[in-house]
Amino acid sequence: MNHNTPLPPASPHSPCHLSERPRRVMTTAQLKAHGVPSAETNEQCRPGGAWQQILPGVVLLHPGPPTSEERLHAVLMYAARDVSTTGPAGVPAQPGADTPHRTGTYAEAMITGLAALTLHGFSCAPPLLSLEKIDVLVPRLRRLRSTGCARVVRTSALPAPQQVTGLPVAPVPRALADAVADLTDAGAVRRLLMEAVRSGHCEPSSVVRELNQAKLLSRPYVVDAVDSLVAEARAIAEARLYRMVREYGLPDPAWNVDLRLPGGPYLGGLDAYWPEQAVAVELDTRAPRQGHRQEDDALWSEYARKREHLERLGITVVHLTPKKLHESMEQQATVVRTALMASGDRDPAAYVVVLPR
Repeated sequence: MNHNTPLPPASPHSPCHLSERPRRVMTTAQLKAHGVPSAETNEQCRPGGAWQQILPGVVLLHPGPPTSEERLHAVLMYAARDVSTTGPAGVPAQPGADTPHRTGTYAEAMITGLAALTLHGFSCAPPLLSLEKIDVLVPRLRRLRSTGCARVVRTSALPAPQQVTGLPVAPVPRALADAVADLTDAGAVRRLLMEAVRSGHCEPSSVVRELNQAKLLSRPYVVDAVDSLVAEARAIAEARLYRMVREYGLPDPAWNVDLRLPGGPYLGGLDAYWPEQAVAVELDTRAPRQGHRQEDDALWSEYARKREHLERLGITVVHLTPKKLHESMEQQATVVRTALMASGDRDPAAYVVVLPR
């Protein structure tokens, strides 16, 4: 048989017809469902043949190098739990609109790591074609091994995938953790974490939570990157707070101030304070860290003690997080405005000294 001879049409959905599609990659099980026996698939995949086996059980229906899209689908086809090629009685299912190669829906598999970050639009992530390996996330008990361009990453709790260009892709925090696990370049780690926050892909707390669960916070260069991430998150949250005050017509507060009792002790720093109404706003940009640490307990205790002390003095403290400012800025502006308007109904607050921080 001439390897370059097109296959005779076995059905309306023959490989000849499918090979005209932009993405020409199928599993051997899907080929069988299209009427192509294993022997014929093996013949076509011989050296110099019209097809090639790109991964175990996954066939590229042309002899040239795969495109980025074909590599991604091939990895997912290799890793996905096969639910589409047989019916309930073991009868091959007829190809249709719900087959994985048509919809990009793959059971219990999703792209993660650097490839996922590239799909999410990270400018500092490498191009897909430059990646030697594509990470694919699967349940821990799946019996798969890393091979070829597919690197299997296991998890005990598979997150809900996001659909990006029709592909199941791990959420940014999980993809970041899987990418960082394989990186030793401190600069690359820092750039990825910074872009995640600056571009609004996710909140710092979700990133740190995933890094913590992956036990990556024991690496000094990751801890340094997280510290930079928290500082960056604070700067972004402060900018959002300025914007909230301006866009929703709130009166201008005193920004970034320290409070003291007259001739008395230091009360603490605030991000915004309205002296006439005795209303304060404090941003909570603390990030969770690995394990139980005494310094974390001390930080929380200090924060709680400051808030309780200010409220005993008649000062209303509005607690905002970066996530609240990002997802519901108008609602947070309403909370602050309500606190300002309610000041007239409260007993006068104690006199405090307001100093620039």
